[in-house]
Amino acid sequence: MYADQAKPTISIVIPTRNEAQNLSYLLPQIPADIEEIILVDGHSTDDTIAVAQKLRSDIRIIQQTGIGKGDAMRAGFVACTQDIIVMLDADGSADPAEIPFFVDALKRGGDFAKGSRYLKGGGSSDITPLRQAGNWALCVLTNLLFREKFTDLCYGYNVFWRRCLDLVTLDAMGFDIEAQLCLRMLKAGVRMVEVSSMEHSRVFGESNLNTFKDGWLVLKVIVFEWMHQSVPQLAPKQQQSATISMHTSEELSL
Repeated sequence: MYADQAKPTISIVIPTRNEAQNLSYLLPQIPADIEEIILVDGHSTDDTIAVAQKLRSDIRIIQQTGIGKGDAMRAGFVACTQDIIVMLDADGSADPAEIPFFVDALKRGGDFAKGSRYLKGGGSSDITPLRQAGNWALCVLTNLLFREKFTDLCYGYNVFWRRCLDLVTLDAMGFDIEAQLCLRMLKAGVRMVEVSSMEHSRVFGESNLNTFKDGWLVLKVIVFEWMHQSVPQLAPKQQQSATISMHTSEELSL
């Protein structure tokens, strides 16, 4: 739909709350030539903002007025000005070195590049057996209801053309934002492309994710989207989610 630019510009959205230590690890890994980094701060009480500004003088800081990851991501999306949006967690679990693979998937015809820990070349050193089982069940349900072939529904490392946001409305407040965004993009007719990704363990601190609470929220999103909105008839080339495995870094450049 939007694969019309040889070298698109990039906005990275990073939701944070008391992530000063992790930002010290994450921000130096982001390529210096990324055009826009937006940090959405959720009422941090540590040195999150000071650390971010020290490490990246060009970073844009947005103070979150609401609460929750979904609210933070939506605020960040509104602030983005570049061609492509990258969703990047602040805890160091997502590797910025993978951004070129996602961007390449978009340049080759994808509209929404969805990270997958279960494609060849992907994996996770962070997910627990309980969370893995829950993600599998939610993914199977989604594929049955929407006649899709997703391998990983709940992973938050996603990259998409900013113009795709014109096609959807988002209102999720918490960790269910990834599922809502994915399903509403799907139903809007964008071409979903899976890209293999390696999820690392959180570097410092404890995750804010609650397996049962947030799993229930995702389940409600899946059922709501299936019951209240119909999936549009897509063109033949869009009817199945594509999959892209990891390439070597020498093959791609931003």
